[in-house]
Amino acid sequence: MSRHAVILGGTGQLGAASARTLLDDGWSVTIAHRGERPLPSGVLDSAETAILDRADADAVVDLCRGADLVLDCLAFAPADAAIHGRLVGDVGSVVVISTASVYRGENGTWLDVATGEEDFPVLPVPVTEEHATVESDDEGYSARKAALERALLAIDGLPVTILRPGAIHGPHSPALREWFFIKRALDGRERIPLAHRGESRFSTSASVNVAELVRLAGERPGRRVLNAVDDPAPTVLEIGQAVLAHLGRSAEFVLLDGAPVDGVGGHPWAVPRPVVLSMEAARDELDYEPVGSHRATIGSAVDWMLDAVRDADWRERFPALATRYGASGWFDYDAEDRLLAR
Repeated sequence: MSRHAVILGGTGQLGAASARTLLDDGWSVTIAHRGERPLPSGVLDSAETAILDRADADAVVDLCRGADLVLDCLAFAPADAAIHGRLVGDVGSVVVISTASVYRGENGTWLDVATGEEDFPVLPVPVTEEHATVESDDEGYSARKAALERALLAIDGLPVTILRPGAIHGPHSPALREWFFIKRALDGRERIPLAHRGESRFSTSASVNVAELVRLAGERPGRRVLNAVDDPAPTVLEIGQAVLAHLGRSAEFVLLDGAPVDGVGGHPWAVPRPVVLSMEAARDELDYEPVGSHRATIGSAVDWMLDAVRDADWRERFPALATRYGASGWFDYDAEDRLLAR
């Protein structure tokens, strides 16, 4: 008998990847979304769709009741756990996407509140799921996600798997960080400066690897929190090398000591201390094996983004790159040339 999954937020990056993985494994899939974005190619013909708003709790509960798996890509705050409390006993497994940024540094700070190198969170390498998370009344993203996790785990009898991805990459990303390297390759830049000698590590997460964890959690319901990142975690230098290799381009990486200088050498992964998560628990709990490493999986993301900007200005096609990641300051080539000429 076919297993059935409902995906809340199925037009997004992780929802689309999970739908494909589940469909390929023989699941039937219903993708719930608000109808504001088209379904990703390759999913539309095989999945059922339901147009609804996640805020309509009754409609969501009616749709999810009886499903073997419910994947929630839209939960962001503790109030969002209430829907799942109404599904106890009526679903096989629930998977909720959280974030690696819930971890609290040993110095008491976390990613949302850090202002620079001095107060950047100090985390063990690697970070396991038992490490302390944010406990704060702050309304920031990380604090709300941590509170969501606690609310979910407080629901008696809920078979919930909480996944903590890092810097997600893959097709259908609203803000593909790898554009930092892609655009430089397209612009023919021969030298690429990287702060911290290109050694910064912020765990990346291939959407296909997260989707594989979703599939496994659907097969093995339980109450657990799992990291969901690429293993091993690449350095930013390795990320750049992988992107350029996929594009068939080459450049000299200029490895700068210390922090960016007037922005030069900065990049989307420029962390002064490593944020590297362990995948040991996923292997132990679910017999998880990754679909591929960062280098093996990044090509599909690069190809997708190149296609997405082929007939559009990247700033208009991906406004979140500027608003969330500051991409408007990534490509000051004049400043780079001045610094590198010294």
